[in-house]
Amino acid sequence: MRLDQWLWAVRVFKTRTWAADAIKAGHVTVNGQACKPAREVRDGDMVVARGGEITRTLRVIGSPASRVGAKLVGQFAEDLTPPEELQKRREPNFIPPMLRTRGSGRPTKKDRRQIERLG
Repeated sequence: MRLDQWLWAVRVFKTRTWAADAIKAGHVTVNGQACKPAREVRDGDMVVARGGEITRTLRVIGSPASRVGAKLVGQFAEDLTPPEELQKRREPNFIPPMLRTRGSGRPTKKDRRQIERLG
């Protein structure tokens, strides 16, 4: 099975296009090496995929015929992601209320009203 199909089938990425784009961008490695979306995955391969804030580490156990349900993912992939990586997803992105990101432009009317309410 192709790598982009496998990543989509075991629900690492929401769409196959997203999986292929991540592979092309270098966010996915197989056995420590960058690869192409058409690379065949084999049992025992270690796949490291960076999606969003977390980096998931998976061992290939098998190749499903098509996309599988969340409960069946364990039959085709062993999740070796460290717990501290999974914890990153649960941490809220806290931005202080008065801090505006650089380059975000002028405050909108709504932003200005919120700033006035705080002050």
